[in-house]
Amino acid sequence: MRALFFDAEPYVREEVTRALEAGADGIIAPPENAAAAQSLARCRLIDSAKLTRLTLSSREDEHKAAGLLTGGLTVLLRRGWEIIPVENLLAAMQGAAKPGELILEVAAPEEAKVASGILERGVDAVAVPPQALSALRDIAAALRDEDGQMSLTTALITEIAPAGMGHRVCVDTLSRFVKGQGMLVGNSAAFTFLVNAETEFNEYVAPRPFRVNAGAVHAYALLPGDATAYLDELRAGARVLIVDAQGRAETAVAGRIKVERRPMLLIRAKAGDKEGAVFLQNAETIRLVTPEGEAKSVVKLAPGDKILCRLDAAGRHFGLRIKEAISES
Repeated sequence: MRALFFDAEPYVREEVTRALEAGADGIIAPPENAAAAQSLARCRLIDSAKLTRLTLSSREDEHKAAGLLTGGLTVLLRRGWEIIPVENLLAAMQGAAKPGELILEVAAPEEAKVASGILERGVDAVAVPPQALSALRDIAAALRDEDGQMSLTTALITEIAPAGMGHRVCVDTLSRFVKGQGMLVGNSAAFTFLVNAETEFNEYVAPRPFRVNAGAVHAYALLPGDATAYLDELRAGARVLIVDAQGRAETAVAGRIKVERRPMLLIRAKAGDKEGAVFLQNAETIRLVTPEGEAKSVVKLAPGDKILCRLDAAGRHFGLRIKEAISES
C-alpha cells in the first residue's frame, strides 16, 4: 500500500482529525503546525517548507522535478500530472544514489490506483488536498486493495499424510474475515494454497475470524506488492495479503504472530502438470477453500477433492521476484 498523506495547508485542525480517522498515514503541514498535528495521532509528518510543489506543464518542469528527486529531495506533483512524465521521473530516481520522495496529488480512488501502479512499482506516496477530504476514506480503501485481482486455479488433492510435529504459524490480523477468505501459502511460491481464515463454527472452538492458521514456519506466504516471506519472518505490524475465493485481494495488518509446536499434515495437490505441497496443522479448524467458496477442513480432505490454489513462476530472492531456473517441492 502506498503511503497516504493529507495535505493540511492551510492547516485546519478539524480537517486533520477527519483525515486521520479516515485512514491517512501522515500529514503534510506547515512547520508552525507540526506540534499540533502530531498531538492528534502518532503518524508521519512532512514539513511543507521542505517539500517542493510542482505542476508538470512542460519538459522544463519535468527536468526540474528530476533534478530535485535525484538530489534526494521531496517533490509533490499537483493534479494534472500524466503517466509518461511520472514514469520518466521514477526511472531517473532508480539511477540515483539517494533518491528523494515522489508524491502525487490525488482526489479520487481511481487516481490513487493509477499512481500506485505506474511502472509496476508506483510512486512513494499520494496526497489528498483539503477539497477532496470527503473522498479520503474511499482513496484509502482503494490503496488497501491495490493488489486487486489474483488469478486462482482449481487443484486436485493427491495426498494427505501425517507429518509429525512441527512449528506452525497463526497470523492474527487487525481485520475480520468471512468464509472463503484467507492467505495463499505453500512450499513453493510457484504453487500456493488458499488457507481459509478461522471463520467457521465448530462445537469445540469458537470462530476466530481475524486469524489465519497459515502453516509451517518454512512456508512461503504471498504478500502485498508481489512479494513473499517465510511465515517465520512475519512480525506484528507486517502487511499480509488476504484473498477470497473469487481472487479479490486486500491488505491486512498482522497484530500478533503465534508460533507453536503442533501435529502437522503434509498435503499435496496437482493443477495441470504442476504439483505443490503445504504443511498445515492437523486440526479440524484448519480449512482450505473450495472452488465454490466453501471452507473444507483438512481432517475431511480426501484425494480427488478440489481446492483453490495460485500458480506462479518459481524464483524469489529475499521475497522479491527474480528470473532464475529453480525447482521447489
